[in-house]
Amino acid sequence: MTDPVYTPPAIWSWTRVSGGAFASINRPVASPTHEKELPVGRHPLQLYSLGTPNGVKVTILLEELLALGHGGAEYDAWLIRIADGEQFGTGFLRVNPNGKIPALLDRSGPRPVRVFESGAILVYLAEKFGAFLPSEAEPRAECLSWLFWQVGSAPYLGGGFGHFYAYAPTKIEYAIDRYAMEVKRQLDVLNRCLAEREYVAGSSYTIADMAIFPWYGALVQGWLYGAAEFLSVREYAHVRRWSDKILERPAVRRGRLVNRVGGDPPGLAERHEASDFEALAHAPGGGPPEK
Repeated sequence: MTDPVYTPPAIWSWTRVSGGAFASINRPVASPTHEKELPVGRHPLQLYSLGTPNGVKVTILLEELLALGHGGAEYDAWLIRIADGEQFGTGFLRVNPNGKIPALLDRSGPRPVRVFESGAILVYLAEKFGAFLPSEAEPRAECLSWLFWQVGSAPYLGGGFGHFYAYAPTKIEYAIDRYAMEVKRQLDVLNRCLAEREYVAGSSYTIADMAIFPWYGALVQGWLYGAAEFLSVREYAHVRRWSDKILERPAVRRGRLVNRVGGDPPGLAERHEASDFEALAHAPGGGPPEK
């Protein structure tokens, strides 16, 4: 239980497990916990991920690139079970020293290139294939501004609101109120933007939409934290219209299935060929995992 009155110590130390979901993998150090090499498939791009909102950003982009005919975007998507601490293996930490999914290894050149952090992966792939990131200065700046808006804002939604509302061992009114207020402010920012344009960055679909949809699109669809009613998401009509439109895209529907464990409908724990989707071809859209 939370102490009714808490005075921070002069020097913080990690003396007890905090409790709640994911407590077993939360720690104040970044060193590996075990030796494990990462698998490598036959395609140029090797993705190590999980079907969380941050992971889904990247698989949506890869599926969109393949839909445009970019054969070099073929990829192997390997499952990293974060609840089991697989992200703390030596091989994974060589690709992403931050120990978070997703992580990408581009083996198409003479030397492998590692890319970590989901926003950086989106920019890297969009630039590599010349798609979904405008080249002209003004629309490019608008797209990148909204991409980094998502990168900066989503931790308040996930690690802030999502944690205290859905995962924390006790419900703390102050924390839930504080983060609910901020999430609703963010939804209002996005709703005002989309009242004036078709997509987040303007008239064209870009990596900004792909980054924002798995978080805020999922939120207004009712897929995150069981919080749609609590946050009154139906108020944000323009975000809901945009989210519905994004969900109509076949590549988005495929990307949301990759590295999914659990959920209804089931997804692909791993994806190595386009044909892997054949068994799921008639699956309706459903919610991704909530974390």
